Amino acid sequence: MEFMSALPAPLPATEDVADGRRWTRRKGARPAELLAAALALFVERGYANTRLEDVAARAGVSKGTLYLYYANKEDLFKAVVRGGLVSPLLEARELIPRFAGGTGELLRLVVHGWWERIGSTALSGIPKLIMAEARNFPEIARFYFDEVIQPGQATLAAVIQRGIDSGEFRAVNALHAAHLLSAPFLLIGSWRTSMAGSVNSADPRFLDAPALLELHLDMLARGLAAGGTAAPAKAAAKAARKDAPIASTKAPPTAAAPAVRKRAASTSSRAPKTAGRAARKTIRGKQ
Repeated sequence: MEFMSALPAPLPATEDVADGRRWTRRKGARPAELLAAALALFVERGYANTRLEDVAARAGVSKGTLYLYYANKEDLFKAVVRGGLVSPLLEARELIPRFAGGTGELLRLVVHGWWERIGSTALSGIPKLIMAEARNFPEIARFYFDEVIQPGQATLAAVIQRGIDSGEFRAVNALHAAHLLSAPFLLIGSWRTSMAGSVNSADPRFLDAPALLELHLDMLARGLAAGGTAAPAKAAAKAARKDAPIASTKAPPTAAAPAVRKRAASTSSRAPKTAGRAARKTIRGKQ
């Protein structure tokens, strides 16, 4: 499948020199090795705690060599994001007008493409990094919003709108639907980078990302189907409310209530008589 094609394979780290006496690193491989090392460290340590000398050491080069390719940590981080996240988004966006199948199939292709290219890799930890450090590094957050979040949501919304325009999907707000569509992406990324190191993946309660995405796609297909399941679901809910007993806000009468009312009435009727006797005693005393 076109969108699910693998990321470019890194170039071999070594090559045999003509004299055959030693191995040396291919210069063309260095950017890919630096990006791979930077991605691993950014996800492990966060943006603030990742140092360029550590990236260079992880990649097996000197810090000076790293500066030949990237001026600073911000440039390096942007290169990681553009290579790992922005590029697949552009491919997905370009695929939409060329895709000849149904929109449901296209939606499935995009979601599975996200899992293959991003969700199942260390790249799934980038959104968590951004949310954790956006306040301290607003320029990084703005870059991520402009180059990843907005284009990503626009791409998903374009897929939804394609289905609406073709009559395959019912009329909904395409951007809102895109937000709902991408919600499991954040859940899966957070789970993989936070819980995976603490919970045994063999535990049946451990998040099964592919199964979750399949169920998500099934629910989306049912919810978006033109003239499909949304109306019957509303009708069933309405019927259930109609048949359910209506809870009264009034307290039920108790057996003591009539007696209380009788005592209250008796007391109120004796009150004028008592007041009259008191008044006559007062008059006699004055006489």
